[in-house]
Formats: sequence, structure tokens, C-alpha cells
Amino acid sequence: MKKRIIYIGIFIISVVGLFIVQYQYLRIGLSLAKVQFEQKVENTGNELKKELVNENQLSFLIAESFSDRNYFSLSRDSLQDASRYFLNDLIEKKLNENKIKTDFSYHLFSKDSLINLASPTEFEDDESSIKYPVILEGYLPDVLKKELTLQLEFQDLNAYFLSQLKGLLIPGLLFLAIIIFVVIWMLRLFFWQRNLITITNDFINNLTHELKTPVFSIGIATKILEKDLNEKQKPILFQIRKQVSRLNNHIEQVLGLASLESKEIIELKKVDLRPELQEWCEDFKMLADLENFQFKYDLEPGKYMIKTALFHFENAINNLLDNAKKYSEDPEILLKAYTGKNRLFISIIDNGKGISNKEKRHIFKKFYRASEGNLHRTKGYGLGLSYVKEIVKRHRGRIKVLSEQNEGTEITILIPLNE
Repeated sequence: MKKRIIYIGIFIISVVGLFIVQYQYLRIGLSLAKVQFEQKVENTGNELKKELVNENQLSFLIAESFSDRNYFSLSRDSLQDASRYFLNDLIEKKLNENKIKTDFSYHLFSKDSLINLASPTEFEDDESSIKYPVILEGYLPDVLKKELTLQLEFQDLNAYFLSQLKGLLIPGLLFLAIIIFVVIWMLRLFFWQRNLITITNDFINNLTHELKTPVFSIGIATKILEKDLNEKQKPILFQIRKQVSRLNNHIEQVLGLASLESKEIIELKKVDLRPELQEWCEDFKMLADLENFQFKYDLEPGKYMIKTALFHFENAINNLLDNAKKYSEDPEILLKAYTGKNRLFISIIDNGKGISNKEKRHIFKKFYRASEGNLHRTKGYGLGLSYVKEIVKRHRGRIKVLSEQNEGTEITILIPLNE
């Protein structure tokens, strides 16, 4: 439960961090957009000054609309209306040329307010309006004998700036939403898998504990029957005991693996492993003599001081030896143990069919078994090597596999020494 809260906390902090980073990028983008906009408006203002600095049709029309002359034989109001629309078209053209496509208004006026030409569309005077004055020079001020200002006005520029940044903003928000969705999905999947593993392990534990009772009963029954058997029946009883022992080993292995997967802490004690390893090798040598296959071992003299859980470590070594026997037609197995670089090396070498490069990536996965086509010629449950890897990991060690198909396999366990 604590881990779940930690994961959710990290996720929330990460999302908030992403939003903050996105917000900072947006602020920087808005600042840059504002600077670019001001540069474009300044360019537009300079171009308008150049258009109106000399006498032309528009500047002459504006001058006539505010003078006492009557060149066009029209009323002053009519001339000002015409000037208003023609000037509006010029300003719109210059803004478009500078890639400013937003609503605007303008106001041409003199300081004494005797000259006042307003845009066809006017904005309400509020705080969101931004004004850019352009001081006119040349023909118009000279003819009208007044200092003239052409003031460009824009409103609600934040919306305009955001529209300019949509190429950055929309993909950013989209990718942020995708990241949040994927992380939530992964967290849900992770917790679902953890719950599934817990349920599966509980089921396995209950099932294996239920199996242990009849296995134990069969073992006692074989001991009772042994007294009344003749020589012909004893081999049959021996086979029953052998299979019961094998089934009991499988049950213990499944229980051990389930306990390790539930992250149960195993106690490591400092021991000299060499005497124990020699005893395990002697036991396996007796099995080799009984089943008529070849097994040798070579233990370097000296102490093998490591921190270990003997029960689990013995099971791991026996699993590797059992695999070496099972996957060989005529087994020839060698176990070597030696120390070096502050580590204990235990190598198990066989003359079996070997492991392909493709299979090497999967052999330590739970329930995975190397196959030949659709056949599994060797009996088992695909738990042994998964168990071995977990045990080696708990001992802070490593496991290496050297193998070529049809050339045998060498599996080496490396465990840190604790001298």
C-alpha cells in the first residue's frame, strides 16, 4: 500500500512538473510572439509613413477632406468618409503584408483635435486595447500645418498570440495528455499484475500445502508396507518412494519460488560453503553411480566464505545439476568451484544439446521451457532456472550462460565472498 501511494505521488508530482514546464514554455512563447508582433507593427507604421509622406491620391484626398478648398465639389463629410475607408484599406493591406491578421482600428488626429479621422470599426476604450502611435511626416502635416498622428489600435491580442502559437501549444498539450494516459494505463496494469501474482501465489500455496498431506501419507504407507514385501515387490516400492520424493521436491520448489516472489526476506548467514558444496557433490555422485552417468567435481582448496541461505542455495545447485542431467543423452557433468576477484565461481558444465541464442534470452523466465518444435521432450514445469536466478539475485550474485547448440552448456554462478 505504501509503495502504491509513493508511485501515485511521484506520478502526480511528474504531471504537475510537466504542466509547469509547459506553462513556462507558453509564457516564453507569448513573450516572443509579443516582441515579433511589435516589430511587425513598427514595420507597418514605417511603411504607412512612406506611403503618406508624399502627395498621392490618398494623401491628397485626406488633405482635401480637412481643408477649406472644394476641389471635388463634395461635402466635407463625404470626403472624410471616403478617406476613412481608403485609409482603412491601405492599413489592412500593409498589416497583411507583414503577416498581421487580426482585427484593428485606427485614429488619425492632431493635437488640437481639429483633425479627427476615425476607423470604420472602433473598439471600446478598455485595458485590453493596445495602441501604437505613428507620427506622420511630409505632405499631410505640411499642407494641413499641424502635427498629425496615425494611431493603430488592437484588442484582445492574447487570443491572437495563442493562435500564433497553436503549432506549439496544441501538440504540447496532446503529447502531455498521451503521456498522462500511458502512465495511468501502465500504473493500472502494474497494480493489476501485482494483484494477479498475489492471487496466483495464494492459490499455489494453498494447493501445494493440500498436496503435501497426501504425499506425506503415501510416504508413511510405503514404510509400513516395506516389512511385508518380498524381493520381487521391493523394486516396485522403491519406484513409488522415488516418485513420492520427486513430487515432494517439486512441491517444495513451487513453495520456495512463491515465497521469493512475494519478496519474503531470506536470512543469509556467513558460512564456509566448501564443506557443504562437497557434500552436495558427493550426494549427486552417488546418484550418478546409481543411474549410470558420469559426474566429476573439482573444488579449489581453501575456504569459500560467503553469506548464504543454505537451504535455498542447495536447491539452486541441485536444480542446475538436475538440468545438466536431464538435457543430455549420455550425461557427462563437471562441477568446478574456485575463488578470484573477491568472488566465488561455481561452474556446471555438461555435454548436452546446448541452448540457442534465441532461447538464452528466455530460459530464466518463469514457466518457460525450451522446446523442439511443438514438443517438450524433457519433463518439467519451467520453474527451476527461474528459482535459481532469484536465489542468485538474493545473494547479490550473477549468473552467466555459455552455450552453443549440440556443444553443451556451461552455467556459472558468481557470488561475492565475505571473508
